[in-house]
Amino acid sequence: MFRLRASPHHPQTALAVISVREKCYYSVTLVSFQGEPMKVELVTNLKRQATKILAELHVSKEPVLITEHGQPSAYLVDVQDYEFMQRRLELLEGLSRGERAVVEGRTYSQNEAREKMSKWLK
Repeated sequence: MFRLRASPHHPQTALAVISVREKCYYSVTLVSFQGEPMKVELVTNLKRQATKILAELHVSKEPVLITEHGQPSAYLVDVQDYEFMQRRLELLEGLSRGERAVVEGRTYSQNEAREKMSKWLK
């Protein structure tokens, strides 16, 4: 079993509890995709200090990992970053559908596509 708890004294450090037969405590620094230490907040801190945490989020633009009962529960991200990720995901899904169509042979030649699109191209 692996549990993660945010360190109350070092926000970038989480205490990982790995239990096999007995509990062993390890200090783990969570790293964001940019290689920077990721901010970790307890859900209780989020409840008490939401305004402060949101203000820091808007300035830093770095996601915040929210832990609940010592386990990762959610990421708190800036609205613009979330919308950007959603647009990127839509583009990647479109590319994936196109690649799948090519593999499955569901493609048209340029002339076939022109004929099918002719009503929209007028």
